[in-house]
Amino acid sequence: MKYIIIGLGYFGSSLASKLTEMGHEVIAVDSDIAKVTQHKDRITHTVCLDARDQQALATLPLSDTDMVLVGIGEDFGASVMAVANFKQLGVKRLIGRAISPLHQTVLEAIGVDRIIRPETESAERLAKSLDLKDILDSLDLTEDYNIIQATVPVRYVGRTIQEANFRQKYNINVLTIIRPKDSTNLFGRSQRKPSAIGVVAADTVFQADDIMVLFGKMEDIRKVLH
Repeated sequence: MKYIIIGLGYFGSSLASKLTEMGHEVIAVDSDIAKVTQHKDRITHTVCLDARDQQALATLPLSDTDMVLVGIGEDFGASVMAVANFKQLGVKRLIGRAISPLHQTVLEAIGVDRIIRPETESAERLAKSLDLKDILDSLDLTEDYNIIQATVPVRYVGRTIQEANFRQKYNINVLTIIRPKDSTNLFGRSQRKPSAIGVVAADTVFQADDIMVLFGKMEDIRKVLH
């Protein structure tokens, strides 16, 4: 997969390096040439440009990129400008890094696809969640077993937990389902926020846009998703 990471601070550079190690193509961007030079040997591509400049961002291969992450943390204004620019440029998937509740509210108002908080999410953990396209988050319980959040595959929409039969077919347990609920943010903008439905039953039906919380071995989870 192809990623663009904006910001080569500790978090952004660690994430870009980890994704590169996993075999993905990464373009890491920063306005500081010293940081670009420092990390050029550990990341697929490094580029020096100002993410507040929409024309400069348009020179990047956005149509061929699977995900853009704005990881700028120390400059609130630059972060918001970069996110707004990418939103206007129509990238496929946009993730924003928030450093405060206010920052998160602004990013929500702009309409990013996902918001991360660096104090609660390590770069390595995020890289694992991005390694498979449908995995949204991952928690390693042991070397072998994981709890992951993943979008429900289209082929299971409309089927019950019993019909999907993950436990017998793949040795995977469905812990719960996270389903979007409509709400209004501080700016009065309508938005959908995820909410767990509780303990699932055999007759619980998978719906479009559901997020499954699964427990099992990663190799078995991959079989469920693909």
